[in-house]
Amino acid sequence: MKNIFLLSLIAVLSLSVACNKTRGNEKNATSSESQPAQGTSGSDQSANSQAGGQMSSADHEFVMNAAKGGKAEVELGNLAAQNASNPAVKQFGQRMVSDHTQANNRLQQIAQQKGMSLPDDLPDDAKQLKDRLTQEKGVQFDRTYMQNMVQDHQKDVAEFQQEADQGQDPEIKNFAATTLPVLKQHLQLAQTDLSKLQK
Repeated sequence: MKNIFLLSLIAVLSLSVACNKTRGNEKNATSSESQPAQGTSGSDQSANSQAGGQMSSADHEFVMNAAKGGKAEVELGNLAAQNASNPAVKQFGQRMVSDHTQANNRLQQIAQQKGMSLPDDLPDDAKQLKDRLTQEKGVQFDRTYMQNMVQDHQKDVAEFQQEADQGQDPEIKNFAATTLPVLKQHLQLAQTDLSKLQK
């Protein structure tokens, strides 16, 4: 009788120890499985936040200014193509529309990839110039437009050069560097056309 009792006690204790061991292994397996998952999601989150937060404020400001300026070039170029009296000024306006539409589209693609929305409004100085040009005709229109194109492209060349040299975001830096030669051509053309108009 004692033997049966002892055997029963040993069997119960063995089962109890075995069950506890199995539960302990399950807990360890569960916690070790969940830990890498948590670690992975944590590192994914930090990678995502780094990817989203990589753009410097200077790059962001450049993109916003380039978008507004590009839109202004297209709108003012359309105005010149329609209202200029000098064929060279008309042609310059058409070139502004063509070249800046291409640049604007490239910038829009980059902005979309980075989750940025670009402004739709014109800069205040471009609005004022547009209002002024709608009231001018003939040679006066041509001179006003070309004077502003020289000043605007001097500013653009400086800003795009700075971004090409010092930009942090590789895609935006590349956009500035590849657009810069076109802006320099525009500046040269604008200076040539303006000098002809002032003779």
